[in-house]
Amino acid sequence: MELRTITVLTKGNRVSRKSIEKLDLLLLILETIDLNGIQSLYALSNKLDLNDILPNKIAIWKLRNNNPLRRSYMNHNIKSNEFDALIKITVEMSRYLYPYIRNILQSKENSEKSSEVWNDFNNRFTELIYERLNINCMRVKKLLNKNRNDEMLVKSLLTLSLCISNHGYLKLKTFLLNV
Repeated sequence: MELRTITVLTKGNRVSRKSIEKLDLLLLILETIDLNGIQSLYALSNKLDLNDILPNKIAIWKLRNNNPLRRSYMNHNIKSNEFDALIKITVEMSRYLYPYIRNILQSKENSEKSSEVWNDFNNRFTELIYERLNINCMRVKKLLNKNRNDEMLVKSLLTLSLCISNHGYLKLKTFLLNV
């Protein structure tokens, strides 16, 4: 039943812009945590044997530029297998970075004790937004709003935390496709 829902939501072989946008923001959050983000994404694609879909860093970059919020947005139809490959990388990178994700979430909860961790994370995320996203777009401006930004970051970090389970791939895919 769950697989049938996923197939219907992908509309054949195409993925919605909203799903691509959500996935790219999750990847941007992972890049915020891992300073060698794109290198790590590429290394994971090799580890997961996704070389036929993601042969190099440029292929990953091109797929992520399907996010309409990107500064260098390209309106190409991302294929289901390419979207799946990015999901697999996101899940694997979340597993690898889970201790850091947990630490960041704990620092948000205990803002008096360790706000430095949350503030560093939030500042780095904001820098990446300015660097990579179109800051003239209203949705990006909302990401730069401190109150909305914090709420979105906590929800996204929780999403990344939940996708490290054995069925993390299916959970994340379902989350991304249920727009």
